[in-house]
Amino acid sequence: MQVCRRRHASNTIDHELLWLVVSLGTVFILGAWLSLGLPTPRCAFRSLTGLPCPTCGATRAAWQFLHGHFLTSLFFNPLAFATYCAITAFDLYALAVLILQTPRLRFTGFTSGERAAVRYSVLALLAANWLYLLAFQR
Repeated sequence: MQVCRRRHASNTIDHELLWLVVSLGTVFILGAWLSLGLPTPRCAFRSLTGLPCPTCGATRAAWQFLHGHFLTSLFFNPLAFATYCAITAFDLYALAVLILQTPRLRFTGFTSGERAAVRYSVLALLAANWLYLLAFQR
């Protein structure tokens, strides 16, 4: 894997702008939805089995994260909390890159072993998160 910095070419997708708009739009829609008291989706897995799924608590974690209650967000779903932190960090990076017009970071040249390591790491994180939710379900 290599990390390089590239200037944005006018004939390519501006990923920083695209994903910044998507994430901020999602936060706005989620915040409006929850602020209006509209119903949240029910977990079909939990309804059928009585056990939490690997993403149970992500909506509650998002709500707490948006209100600055980070420890409560972490308690509801640690992996969702880590994801929200990563999205926040990316949004700050994207905003800085767009404002300052600096070269963008790109990860290139992944070997097949590195790709497999990323896949297995994601699966391990999901499994660990699910074990946490199973152990501490309410």
